[in-house]
Amino acid sequence: MFELSETLTYVVNLRRRPDRRARMRRILPPEMTVIFTSDWAGPFDGHSLSPELLDRHSVSPFPWQVESANPWWNRPLKLGEIGCSLSHLACWRHALTTDKTYAMVLEDDAVLADGFVDRLTAATATLSSADGIGLVYLGRVPLEQDRPYLPGMVSPGYSHCTYGYILSRPAITALLAAELEKAIIPIDEFLPAMYMDHPRMDVRARFPRRISALACDPSLVEQLPKEEAGSDTEDSGFLPSPAALNWKNGGS
Repeated sequence: MFELSETLTYVVNLRRRPDRRARMRRILPPEMTVIFTSDWAGPFDGHSLSPELLDRHSVSPFPWQVESANPWWNRPLKLGEIGCSLSHLACWRHALTTDKTYAMVLEDDAVLADGFVDRLTAATATLSSADGIGLVYLGRVPLEQDRPYLPGMVSPGYSHCTYGYILSRPAITALLAAELEKAIIPIDEFLPAMYMDHPRMDVRARFPRRISALACDPSLVEQLPKEEAGSDTEDSGFLPSPAALNWKNGGS
């Protein structure tokens, strides 16, 4: 069963956004042990990322842009998307160096529900290690029909957004084994690929499912409106094409 005392919370935050860090400090329950990614050095900020820097960190792009009616697929990767994915990866890697059973990851535009800790404990009370659930979305944007699971929980379909979720240690090990850094895609797309057959066949082939997932219903975490908070991920340039950079094909 999930226990907050066995959980380390990570907040994905950029060094140039102390305003967002301060807001999260104000809203996070005091009983949560929290680490901010802005305390780490890393290629996390889309404003400072470059192909050369990514190459030095052994990060390779997946051939992301395809002809599609989906506007998120029919364009190159954004450097902010890559930085965000690398921030989440850094949280997972750090989590395995600790003795904690769970990692909770929140992005710095997350909004916690009233009574967050009590509601989280109640929502996860019926889960146990026997369920084999590796990922629990605390909040997300569902893009496909969910399936009922237990009161307060659903089995999620294809979903976007990673502003709040929990991972078990076995799930973190499985996610890291997928080697996202060798074929980087947006973290919003990577997580659903890990628990379901991704709707893009090329993504599905490179990232076959590895874990099981549930989602809190109703959500326990929402996201600040984009018109209020903006988007550090979207507010960045596009990655030049792999062909132009003579990069190896990350999908092979």
